[in-house]
Amino acid sequence: MGLVVAPVAAPALAQDWPARPVRVVLPYPPGGPTDLIGRVVAMRAQHELGQPLVIENRPGASGTIGAAEVSRAAPDGQVFLMNASIHVIIPHLNRNMPFDALADFTPVTNMAMVPLVALVTPSLPVRSLRELADHAKANPGKLSYGSSGIGAAQHLAGEMFKQIAGVDMTHVPYRGAGPAIQDLIAGNIQVMFDSVPAGAGAVRQGLLRPLATTTAQRIAAYPDLPTTAEAGFPDLVISTWYGVWAPPRLPGAIAERMQRAVAVAVRDSDVQARMATLGADPVADSPADFAAFCRSEYEKFGAIVRTANIRME
Repeated sequence: MGLVVAPVAAPALAQDWPARPVRVVLPYPPGGPTDLIGRVVAMRAQHELGQPLVIENRPGASGTIGAAEVSRAAPDGQVFLMNASIHVIIPHLNRNMPFDALADFTPVTNMAMVPLVALVTPSLPVRSLRELADHAKANPGKLSYGSSGIGAAQHLAGEMFKQIAGVDMTHVPYRGAGPAIQDLIAGNIQVMFDSVPAGAGAVRQGLLRPLATTTAQRIAAYPDLPTTAEAGFPDLVISTWYGVWAPPRLPGAIAERMQRAVAVAVRDSDVQARMATLGADPVADSPADFAAFCRSEYEKFGAIVRTANIRME
């Protein structure tokens, strides 16, 4: 009898799910990009599900405290994790992880991608990514690039550029992108790979010079700006992204229903308008595609970290 009942159990469970409010763990304080994107998606997705998605901010240890809680939860669809791409980066920086970022979670969907743009201080005599590489080669160790912190996407983008272009630049980590942008404007650092909205105002005022976007296609915010591939660096493709995960062994039917709710949310015009202010492009891929993407990003970031020998301080 069990063999007959088992195949219909998961669809039946998904059909009834959710029967009560669902917890969504955001492993950062309120107000940051993960929190803002997660909340705007959850607020719309809950209408599609017919039950509240209750946001819980569980900050600490670069997102690992909240993520660890989800990894240990029951796979009953009552708790999900909304996290940034740091989820697959930090295991390479921290040898004492409380979970396996791939095996201990069920990937549900990628909510959105936030592309990066290569920026330089206007006093630097370069107007393209190739000219930046040539200038850095001619001045080994003399250029510095900033980031919002060790292991952040901005940091790894800079390391990718160093490794691909074969140049020597010094990394200067800051406590957030804001101070780094100010030092870039002042010329205290010369280069930064940052999210599109972070430096957009300074670019419009002529205080910073954009060179290329680290994306496969040109983006609406900078339609005339070449991609890194067009600039001669096809392997330099990197973005920050924001995904949804569940505890391991979540029934596939529940993961698929949550993915569909997120897909409806990111197609909503109000959600897209809010995302646009954050420089985010909606995705909402399938659980299978997101699982493959997580594996690919995990391996890509791991290779960058190992080559650069990056460790958390």
